[in-house]
Amino acid sequence: MTDRRIFIKTALTVASGMVIGQSASVMAGISTPPLATSSYPDNIVYTAKNPGKWLKKVGGHAPKVTIQGKTLTIITDHGMSDKHFIVRHTLVSANGTVLGGQTFSPSDDKAISTFPLPSSTGKFYATSFCNKHDFWVTEFTL
Repeated sequence: MTDRRIFIKTALTVASGMVIGQSASVMAGISTPPLATSSYPDNIVYTAKNPGKWLKKVGGHAPKVTIQGKTLTIITDHGMSDKHFIVRHTLVSANGTVLGGQTFSPSDDKAISTFPLPSSTGKFYATSFCNKHDFWVTEFTL
């Protein structure tokens, strides 16, 4: 379980760093706009617009975001079995701050997580990690 957590933290860090901009620019204090979703490197981060080798897997892996009242819900329409399941959802702000996360197990019925609606507006990222089909990100704006 520790290796999986390290991988998820590493993947989230990579995705967050890409959102913020080039690490050298960030360390130098230079403000750079977030990279476009389509510019994530192939085979590291997948999106509905850039599914890479997982073109046929978009529907069950790209997280979907819904808002009802003051609750934000992330749903990944994916089956949950011992051999193939969604491991985690994470809600991340445009500056890379992790606003919340939920880890799932194969015994969970569905990959659904709820979070308080952020009080700020702007771009946010919902992530979904599948144990077989990698790390997926959906960008959305509030």
